[in-house]
This record gives sequence, C-alpha cells and structure tokens, in this order.
Amino acid sequence: MNKDIEDKEFEKRKDPKPLDRIDGKYVWNEISSVINFDRGLFYTIRELIIKPGSTVRKFLFYDRKRIVKPMVFLIVCSLIYTLFQQLLHFEDGYVSAEGFGDSAITNILNWIQKHYGYANILMSIFIAIWIKLFFRKYDYNFYEIIILLCFIMGIGMLIYTISGILESITKLKILQIGAILGFIYTAWSIGRFFEKNKKMNYLKGIFAYILGMVTFYFLAVILGSGIDLISKIQ
Repeated sequence: MNKDIEDKEFEKRKDPKPLDRIDGKYVWNEISSVINFDRGLFYTIRELIIKPGSTVRKFLFYDRKRIVKPMVFLIVCSLIYTLFQQLLHFEDGYVSAEGFGDSAITNILNWIQKHYGYANILMSIFIAIWIKLFFRKYDYNFYEIIILLCFIMGIGMLIYTISGILESITKLKILQIGAILGFIYTAWSIGRFFEKNKKMNYLKGIFAYILGMVTFYFLAVILGSGIDLISKIQ
C-alpha cells in the first residue's frame, strides 16, 4: 500500500526524473564535494600556498566563486588552531596573557586567545594601515588590503597549527620554527601581491606586518591600563 502511494506521488510530478543510483561513483562524488580541490577550503589553501599574490588578485578582480570568502577563511583557520591547541595543549606561542596579574590587560589578552578569528580581523585593520602607508603608490584600497591579510593570516594560523601538532608529537620546540615560517610566508605573500620582482616589497611587507601587530597589542595594553585606572578611581 505504501509503495502504491509513493508511485502515485511520483507520477504527479511535472517532470519525473529518477535519482542516480547509489553506487561507488555516487559515494566518490559525495566525498569529492566535501574534500574539494577544485573549489572551497582545500582549493583555497592550496592556491594561497602556491601563488598567494595572484590568487588574491584573482579573487579581487576576476573570480570569487571558487575561493572561500576571506573573513570566513580567517575565522575557520583560527578556529582550527584554537581547537588543536586546546586538544593537544601545546604551548600557545601566538599570544601570551602572562605577566599582568589581575589587570584588565590579562582579561583582554585572554579574550584574544579564545577568539583568534575575531582578534585577527581586528589586528588586520592595524596591519592594513601600515601596509597602506608603505605601499601607498599602489592602487589598492584599504578594504582590498584587508582581504589580502585575511587570506595571509589564515594560512599563518594553519602553519602555527601544524607546528603545534608536530611539537606535541615529537616534543621538540617546533612552534618557534612555525613562527619564523609564518613571518617568511607573510613577507613573501605581501611582496608577491604588490610587485613580486621588487625585493624591497618583501622587506616592507614584513615590517608592516610586525608594526601592525605591535600597534594592536600596544593598544590592547593601553585599553587594559585605562580600565584599571578607571576602576581604581571609582
């Protein structure tokens, strides 16, 4: 009886078209749609590692369908880092909240540690200011530089994640190597985005990145100190 009802419902459709049989090909296509190297997360990671400059320019001006949206990409990569860091308990070398006691600074830095995705987006604003200053002759606006940084910083978080995993397995101090690789990747990516044949661009890229990070954390300390001062006055 149930089959008769299903057949009648099927016949009522304007364009009855049977679904593909579930076989080996179907299962492979479903797996490929999740682990996709032609578009999506894995494709984005691969392209940003191989050719970051041209990949970001392509996203900005030609094709935005195959690459993961920049802020989503940064948040996902930051979340991956946070999950592995909490799971494996490797030393968090990205930012430390130690040394400030009961100050509001500690609370701010702890928030950064727990919300790397949002913190990295905020940090990218300050890095972008310095990049805009160092590369002012190039015709990229502030928001386009933010997009560049979201992609670069996302890969940076994945580098830290892999370093942390390897450190947990081998018990060697690999996170420090990961930090160095992260800076090298950042300088290389920024240089290739603006003009890959100019060696000075790579140096300016790393200085802009470092100054942006320093500015971000300096303002975080100033904010925490201000909150402490207001609390004492009250």
